[in-house]
Parts: sequence; structure tokens; C-alpha cells
Amino acid sequence: MDIVTGAVSPIFKLRAKKILRMYSCFAAELQDKQLSILVSRAANTLWGKKYGYAATKDYNTFGRNVPVSTYEELYPYIKRMLNGERNVLWPSEMKWFAKSSGTTNDRSKYIPVSREILHNCHYRGGFDTVALYLMQNDKSCLFGKKNLVLGGSHSPVRLNKSAHCGDLSAILLHNINPLVNLTRVPDKKIILMDEWEAKIKAIVENTYNKDVASLSGIPSWMLALIKAVLQYTGKSTLDEVWPNLEVFFHGGVGFEPYRAQYKALIPSDKMHYMEIYNASEGFFGIQDNMTESSMLLMLDYGVFYEFIPAGEAYNAENVVPLEGVKTGVNYAMLISTCGGLWRYVIGDTIRFTSLKPYKFVITGRTKLYINAFGEELMVDNAEKGLRKACEATGATVKAFTAAPLFLLHTGKGKHQWLVEFENEPASTDVFAHTLDEELKSLNSDYDAKRYRDISLLQLEITVARRGLFDDWMRNRDRLGGQHKVPALQNDRKLMDELLLLN
Repeated sequence: MDIVTGAVSPIFKLRAKKILRMYSCFAAELQDKQLSILVSRAANTLWGKKYGYAATKDYNTFGRNVPVSTYEELYPYIKRMLNGERNVLWPSEMKWFAKSSGTTNDRSKYIPVSREILHNCHYRGGFDTVALYLMQNDKSCLFGKKNLVLGGSHSPVRLNKSAHCGDLSAILLHNINPLVNLTRVPDKKIILMDEWEAKIKAIVENTYNKDVASLSGIPSWMLALIKAVLQYTGKSTLDEVWPNLEVFFHGGVGFEPYRAQYKALIPSDKMHYMEIYNASEGFFGIQDNMTESSMLLMLDYGVFYEFIPAGEAYNAENVVPLEGVKTGVNYAMLISTCGGLWRYVIGDTIRFTSLKPYKFVITGRTKLYINAFGEELMVDNAEKGLRKACEATGATVKAFTAAPLFLLHTGKGKHQWLVEFENEPASTDVFAHTLDEELKSLNSDYDAKRYRDISLLQLEITVARRGLFDDWMRNRDRLGGQHKVPALQNDRKLMDELLLLN
């Protein structure tokens, strides 16, 4: 550990110890406190008056009075805030809105970003990520080196005389403590560049000769940057360029399909990988043990959590509070936040792996699954299956999506996987068979539907041409940053679009 990191690490480790103690022993109390503060602060807003927040004294009253909301249902209120109206969903002035196109449609979403959600949730999440990392790596030199952040691709633009919108990463950059900029690369003007390919080139030229210790970003896009750095420098592995590289803080998509590629490009045994769960709506999870895949649910960030078992209707009768969740069940997550979202269906599904403390894995999106034949295939099944198939065939996957294929002449069906390989398998038939067998072992519903090909035949692999998924994203102005190709679809709309480009 270098002098600078050694000097500041006690502050971070103190917070890490507090997190682990509080979250194990006082989870219910922490969440009750979050709800009480949220309801009290919003009592005199338009929303709070409508749903009786002034008379809401406990969770039961909150649950009876406040409806479960999707973005579409909250949008009339958000629109008023976009037009400059105050005290609608949250009392403080809303100067920022995170613009997100989501992963399932092209229409932009505008998520309100209050001062409280910025500082109590997003920035606290960044601080706690470092705190929990330093607890696990007492040899870290994080603060004595540079930290490379690969953010979004849309700079903030003015909405009205007092508010702006843009990628969350750009909003965070505009409001961040200036001290952070002492260790962050690349330069601010490069981070805020809109054109993705020019941005990658500028990042490489700006950072290849810096002493980088950490990377932060989405695995798929960071992989593109790493390859650009290696091409520019002529090196074979990234630790030849940045010998002090020690950690990749990643989120946004599952890491499993990319793990082998990262290991090949960064073979250093001192390299660590740490998952975080942050979104435009808030910062929700941190991997507190890098030997496990689970993340710790963050309970004191101005966010109150509720859950609905996956597949059930989004109504109050199906909502489960945190104390009522069980391990091994897929839940759609609801959040009420100090950004003005109330019982909001964020669109992600999670599965708890521990209840003391509350730990979870992300299993997919509420709209990203395949259940055309009763198989209930989730994204985490797909990612684990791909990893097994890659290990068996020596393949590496750059991008993929899958959708049902209905065989009307037989009354049966199968899954069609469109896969863009970085390294193609020796045999696509072996790849398909291995993936199919792994999905059967991971998912009992899939296994049951595949039994003797009664209703579901073995999946098929369609090899995508190089650059297909990038071209699809480029056509929709979604190349780079925080955008992602939907991994699973329950219909063929996306698949048919991609096949036309293939």
C-alpha cells in the first residue's frame, strides 16, 4: 500500500466495518428509517398530498395508500418537473434529469436526479465501493495512481432555465468533488465527448501513458477500450501497459460471458473484479466479497425497497417488504427514493442469496426473459450457460441475444441464439449442445420443457457477422456508454431486425 492510500484508507475501512455491522444486525431498522424520512420530506408535495403522506405513520399505511408505479404511470408528474414545476414528486429543486433509453425500447426516459439522491445515494455508493474494496485488498495503491472511468456518451443539455438532462455519468461528473479529479482519467472534455469512436481514440491517447490502477465501466464497452489500448501500444496484455492495474469496478451487464476474455487480456494475479449495481434511479448494490458473486443490498442510501415475485402482476396485493423475501426466488424490485420515485418498478429482477445480511444477484430484467413455452429462462441462466459453452469449445462471445422460434408445422419451438463471437468455437454444434445442457442443469422449467423434445427442441446458434450488434446500436444512436443490447426477448421483433442486418 502506498503512502497516500495508507493515509486515507482508515477512513474508508471505518465505514466498511460500520456497513457490515449495521446491515447484519439492523437491516429492518435502517429501512424503516429510510421510509420515515422519505414520507416526511415529501408530505407537502403534490404526490404526498394526494396519497396522504402527512398521516402515514408506518409501512402498512404506506402500502395501502400508495400505488405501485411504472415509469409510464409516473411520467405525467415527471413531465411537470421537466417543465420546471417544483414540489411535484420531491420537495427540493430538480436541476438534473438522467436521460436513459433503457434496454427494451427506444423512447428516452427522464429520471429525476435530486441533490439528495446525488449525494446520499450515488456518491455514497462510490465511496462505499472503495471502502469495501480496501477492506478486501490491504495491498491496494488506489489513491497513489490514476483511475480510469468509462462513462456515458451524452453530455448534459439544457431543458429549461434551471434544469439539464444527460447521461447519469455526465451528471455525476458535473457535480463531483473536485478532489476526485486529481486521480481520475481521462480529461473531463474527453469523458463528455458524444461520438463514441472518436471518444475511444481520445481516451487511448490521453491515458495509455498514465499509471492506471483501476477501471470503471460496463464490461462490453471497457473490453472495446482495452483492445484499442493494446492496438495503439502494440502490447499483448494490459498489464504490460498499466503494470499497477489492480481492479475493475463493473456493472450494467453480467460479467460471466466476458470473464475469460478479461483474464486473457489481464493475466496479472493481482487483478480483482468487483461488481456494483448502479442505475440512473440510484445505487443499490456492492460486491462485498470478491470471491462470491452476490452483492450487498445498500440499506441507508435514501432508498426504501419492496419486491414482487417475478411473473406476478404489479399491484399492491403482490408486494413483499424486505423482511418478507426468501432466498432462491426471483423478484421484481420496487424502489421509493429521495429522487422522487415512489414504489417504482425499476425493471430489474434479483434473487436473494442471503438474508443476514441481505445479499443478492441480478437475474435479469422484468422484460428480458424467454417464457414462450413455459421455460422461464432468465438472463443469469443465459450468461452462465454461455460461459460453460465457451469453456468447452474455446470460444469467446462479444455480444448475443436470444428469442423464441415457433415451428408451426410441428406445434413445437426452440430458442434461436444470435451470437457474435470474438473467437468462434471449433464446432457450433458442440457449443449449442453444451449451452443447451447447461441451461437444463440451471433451470428446471427449461429442463422439463426440453424433456424428450416434448415442447421445446434443442436451441440453435446463428453466428452473427462481425460488428452486427455495434451497427444496430449505431443506427439507433446508442453506440457506447451505458447502452446495452437486450440479451433475451420473449418475441422476435429485435431478432428479426438483427437478422435483416446480418
